[in-house]
Amino acid sequence: MSKIGIFYGPELGSVEKVAHVIEQKLGADKVELIAVKKADESVLERFDKLIFGMSTIGKTNWDSEYKDTDWDEFATCFGKVNWEGKKIAMYCLGDHIQYPQHFVDALGWVYDRLENTAAEVVGFCSTEEYTYEESEGIKDGQFLGLPVDEDNEADKTDVRVENWINRLINEFGF
Repeated sequence: MSKIGIFYGPELGSVEKVAHVIEQKLGADKVELIAVKKADESVLERFDKLIFGMSTIGKTNWDSEYKDTDWDEFATCFGKVNWEGKKIAMYCLGDHIQYPQHFVDALGWVYDRLENTAAEVVGFCSTEEYTYEESEGIKDGQFLGLPVDEDNEADKTDVRVENWINRLINEFGF
């Protein structure tokens, strides 16, 4: 089995923490963790199975001195990648209390950039166990990946990741 590339950003926060939880649950020998700000299309090309981790709301939104453009810059290389045969799953950090109208919107933002590629996006999740008002991360009644709320529901992260990984094993085909 080839390794799964876990591409995450930003670094040093909850998105990276969840990347490590996923790594632990899949097995460190089966994955490679890659910060998106250190990646380009050549790194994406190395993997047939990828997990993208992002945050919808973060320091960028309340600190004008901080310019977190990791995903904006990384997404520019999507058009240079041969996506044929690649499967992508996504997870997204959100805060359903402070930002209930934008809960895990970044899932939709990334999905929109992948929609016209040959990649297959997998790992959708039911909206039933989540509380929120609106989300651009939903299509056909399902989240486009795994929502994680480390701010208010950190106690649910391990179980949610475990259940998601169990589904991904089938969807990734191993």
